[in-house]
Amino acid sequence: MDNQESNICDIEVTGGEDIKRIIAQHPCYSKDAQHKFGRIHLAVAPKCNIQCNYCDRKFDCVNESRPGVTSEVLTPAKALEKTRQVLREYPFIKVVGIAGPGDPLANDETFETLELIRQEFPDVTLCLSTNGLALPEKLPDLLRTGVSTLTVTLNAIDPEIEAQLISHVSYKGRVYRGTEAAEILIRNQLEGIRLAVDAGLVIKINTVLVPGINDKHILEVAKRVNELGVYIMNVMPLICQAKFADMEPPTPAERKAVQDACEPYVQQMRHCRQCRSDAYGLIGKDLSQLSEERRNVIKLDMKKKMDTDEKA
Repeated sequence: MDNQESNICDIEVTGGEDIKRIIAQHPCYSKDAQHKFGRIHLAVAPKCNIQCNYCDRKFDCVNESRPGVTSEVLTPAKALEKTRQVLREYPFIKVVGIAGPGDPLANDETFETLELIRQEFPDVTLCLSTNGLALPEKLPDLLRTGVSTLTVTLNAIDPEIEAQLISHVSYKGRVYRGTEAAEILIRNQLEGIRLAVDAGLVIKINTVLVPGINDKHILEVAKRVNELGVYIMNVMPLICQAKFADMEPPTPAERKAVQDACEPYVQQMRHCRQCRSDAYGLIGKDLSQLSEERRNVIKLDMKKKMDTDEKA
């Protein structure tokens, strides 16, 4: 445990004051920030380059809070307009992210949107979530557009296990299946993470806990990402849908046991609510799904809190 604590401290210190501020204001990277600062997800990326067996992006329900769900796909121009409105109304939102509903790196609109946001709001933290297949290739574009925090979904580092979690991979004009697809995906994920860490991005790993497939393997994932210099890891419970609709999700106790086992190697995010692709506001309080009356209450509460913090 001592070694991992030292690694986490090193990441914060060597990153400089700007990185410390980014982490302190990012609700996914700091458990304290989740109550003070919010984020907005811009759903501009509908296309995906892999098909996971647990992923279903077809449905939208106001009561759903899960990755891949959005009420509409935005154009970059509409995404900029939405960002203007949200940041004007809710100044406690400090992070602008793109998390789908597909994979952001498989959509040119992602980079156009990031450029527009950076030009008009240079002080916000730009964040992105990806499966990592195209990360080595697209990393220069992320750096060019100013992304500073990056989430990569890494469910396995063993191709035999990964092959059970995905249906296929579409890479460089070809569709791959089975262990061949898994090998390509894992190779690109690990290389992309390494390059991103070297480039100074703060990395979060999302790992979907699927009982009977990768539950005994996630510790190995934690050990590997520790070696790569990842900042934080989020072990997410399986949402039973698509090809995994008939599976049983992990219990809270099973998830906690995996998190506890991984904690000595990489800091664990334990406050995730598996947000929608169009979520905005505080984690667990998605303003996109609340009434105007309720949004106004939260707005006033957060304004009072910000004023109190400034006076303190």
